[in-house]
Amino acid sequence: MLKFKLMQKRDFQPFGTVSALTLGGGGLGQVWGETTREEAVATVNLAIEKGITHLDVAPMYGKGEAEKVVGEVFKGKDLGDVKITTKCRLGTLPDSEVYERLNSSLNKSLDNLNLDRVDLFLLHSQLIKDDFQLYTLNEYRDTNTTSLSCFYNSVIPAFERLKKEGKIGSWGIGGLGQTQAILEALNHDIQPEAIQCVVNPLNSAGAIGYVDQDFDPQKILFESQKVGVPILGIRAVQAGALTLEMDREPHPSGFDKKDFEDYDKAEPFRMLASEWNMNPSILAHRYALSAEKVSSVILGVKNREELLECIEAESLGELNQDQISAIDTALSR
Repeated sequence: MLKFKLMQKRDFQPFGTVSALTLGGGGLGQVWGETTREEAVATVNLAIEKGITHLDVAPMYGKGEAEKVVGEVFKGKDLGDVKITTKCRLGTLPDSEVYERLNSSLNKSLDNLNLDRVDLFLLHSQLIKDDFQLYTLNEYRDTNTTSLSCFYNSVIPAFERLKKEGKIGSWGIGGLGQTQAILEALNHDIQPEAIQCVVNPLNSAGAIGYVDQDFDPQKILFESQKVGVPILGIRAVQAGALTLEMDREPHPSGFDKKDFEDYDKAEPFRMLASEWNMNPSILAHRYALSAEKVSSVILGVKNREELLECIEAESLGELNQDQISAIDTALSR
């Protein structure tokens, strides 16, 4: 077994501190390829053993499978220092229905997790201004996106009510959707208590950036840094585009076409990683870990082997400015 230095802890206001890496639930829920319940449970246990203190799951990850994996790991046990995040894809609903929808989703998640509260509860639908039309898949606008008026008028009050009821510790947003809408939400009178920001050298959200043709993750990252909203980094390897090879076939629907296009665009990145004698996945994670004010980078791993690769990346430390500039230049950023 490889030996690594103690994982770094970083400031993250909702929890106080958090491990530099977070174990995400996408891999546990088989979003990123097949795994087994046994392997997923073993991956969670190894993550905790290696110093990871935050697990990020959602009902959408394997239709609750990721939450159930975490629930199995901690059933009858004390969480100790480990913090749990889950989410709800709300859509846009009448104000009178928002609290019940969020509360119902949270209750199902708590049942899956074998918990009576979570530390962080995130809006998993993408934010848009009220009159904004999606440039693709606009037929899913009301189910997949939340309008700013709905967010301000009913989502924020519902989150605050759930806090008062003791069912969540803090709340936040996913950081995806229409760029301008997210920038406005970050500057609202009541700011999110956390945000998940896309952080990768391609500056791409890939297939999940389908809402806004001009979606700009870097603008959202910079604004979050500026206004002081605590940041969790996502998409460090951009759905596999920044790895040696894609470990899945394109979806028959073509939904993930952008991820495979990004893989082709990332060839100069892989060439640079080869010159530096470094696995591109490790380099991509180090790039995300080097971003200013990113408290933790959320991993999309599905097994222990992939997890150890990410832990190695963290143990190697942040990149220096010359390395970051070389990567940005290689990708013409």
